[in-house]
Amino acid sequence: MLRVPVGGQRLDILEWLRDPAAHFPPERHGSLVDGVDVATVATKLGVSHAVARTHLDLLVGVGLLRARRIGRRTLYRRDEYRIAEVRSLFEKGW
Repeated sequence: MLRVPVGGQRLDILEWLRDPAAHFPPERHGSLVDGVDVATVATKLGVSHAVARTHLDLLVGVGLLRARRIGRRTLYRRDEYRIAEVRSLFEKGW
């Protein structure tokens, strides 16, 4: 899932969300601690909102990101616990 041609973008998203303040501009309506919205990710990737949402939804679906609705926006952030579990599986030779 992460190694397909668009997988590089998904890996980029995961890396950027490790430290959102270093990779994204400050939010006008909230804090980057809460997460990053689709529009911000789409702009950073240089893709449409639909493409960015597809990447984000896939990462949420496999449990690497968490989505949280705040008003009309959905904010995404890493699920560090799940990422650690997946890393452990690969290190054990899953």
